[in-house]
Amino acid sequence: MPKLWNDTIEAHRAAVRDATLDAAAALVAEHGLTGVTMSRIAEAAGVGRATLYKYFPDVDAVLFAWHERQVTQHLSHLRQIRDQPGSAAERLTAVLTAYAGMTRHSHDGAIAAALHRGAHATAAHQQLTDLIQDLISDAAGAGHVRTDVPVAELAGYCLHALTSAAGLGSESAVRRLVTVTVAGLHPPD
Repeated sequence: MPKLWNDTIEAHRAAVRDATLDAAAALVAEHGLTGVTMSRIAEAAGVGRATLYKYFPDVDAVLFAWHERQVTQHLSHLRQIRDQPGSAAERLTAVLTAYAGMTRHSHDGAIAAALHRGAHATAAHQQLTDLIQDLISDAAGAGHVRTDVPVAELAGYCLHALTSAAGLGSESAVRRLVTVTVAGLHPPD
């Protein structure tokens, strides 16, 4: 096949996939997990059911693909923040603030429990942990973070503390949570 044809087919496949994932996300937001069916996804995405089944075998596969896309975008955003200019402590605080904001806007408990299982979620959590550990190590090397506690424990402390952002009602509450969390990283006097 000519290259132009291959590019066109790949662009079409990507567009159908994106439309499907976007439709599934909108349906979950509107109806919850139990209100999502392949028929509803196909209709909302503007594709036929037969076409949808060429891409995904069932609703779970669609939802996991959507979640994987979301997680990939979130990790990419956190890496962009990590790579901004500034001191290690500033970049650590910026990443923790962004993570807390993402956590605040995440799905409800039932949806999270359904989507946060499987290899993609485990791999994503490890990537997030590694990113935070690297930032903590850099900040500790610059004297901004305590060194009397292992880096892995400090990263775990940050991630667990910031998960509580999911229950916060405002951005100012998220900022306060990040401030308290970062204060726990400071070297002891």
